[in-house]
Amino acid sequence: MSAPRDIPVGLSSSSVYPLTVVDTFAMARDLGYDGVEVMVTNNAVSRDPSRLRDLREHYQLPILSVHAPTLLLTQQVWGTAWTKVELSCAMAAEVGAPTVVVHPPFRWQSGYAEHFATGIRRIMADYGVTIAVENMYPWRVRGRDRRAYLPHWDPVPLEYEHVTWDFSHAACAGSNSVKSVRELGSRLRHVHLTDGSGAQNRDEHLLPGEGNQDPAAVLQYLAENDWDGSVIAEVATRKAKGAGEREQLLGDTLSFARRHLDRAGQPDPSSLAP
Repeated sequence: MSAPRDIPVGLSSSSVYPLTVVDTFAMARDLGYDGVEVMVTNNAVSRDPSRLRDLREHYQLPILSVHAPTLLLTQQVWGTAWTKVELSCAMAAEVGAPTVVVHPPFRWQSGYAEHFATGIRRIMADYGVTIAVENMYPWRVRGRDRRAYLPHWDPVPLEYEHVTWDFSHAACAGSNSVKSVRELGSRLRHVHLTDGSGAQNRDEHLLPGEGNQDPAAVLQYLAENDWDGSVIAEVATRKAKGAGEREQLLGDTLSFARRHLDRAGQPDPSSLAP
């Protein structure tokens, strides 16, 4: 019988906001993460493959994934929607990142939305990386759902080959993460480890275990089924106060992941505390 697969746990640069990509690498190494996810933003380093390779070598940490600038807040980064995806995949290939995370198209992105599924298949083939479409959630205005994404915010019933699952987005949508992950099966390629309560339609990005999505059960399921993707900590720490509080939050998230993935030969950081 073969040994269980080692599932890498990475740190997203969005988890250290408003700090930088450089801070992400330093913190990931100090806390014992297995790698990083780079979210492409207005920050110049996040868009510079040469600089990212230097950071990868300096800190001896792989770049596990690149998050394309397909958020509302990054609409001005790298031009048109297709350009964002292509440049993200080109950069991922340059820095050795196997996965690119993208959001589904907004309904007003005509041309992009209609051909999204076929377009990302072509780009994956061109650059040799995996594009994993992230689950989102309905926008609610005055108590009514608005159709913000095409063809839908939920990737589970759609034809995408690869999916990223985000627990905070699932909470906003009122989804059941355990059920959805089981339905996705081998299409699940990437996980954003966080949590949410679903309160007031807020994308909270709580620490795992602080919401209602049962990320512990999902991680255990993935470990039991020899899953071969990456788990990336994507939690909100921007309100951290005082020296060391952000590090404590990110260390707790890593400890949660390691505990529930039960990785052979990798000590839980909490067990090393004096």
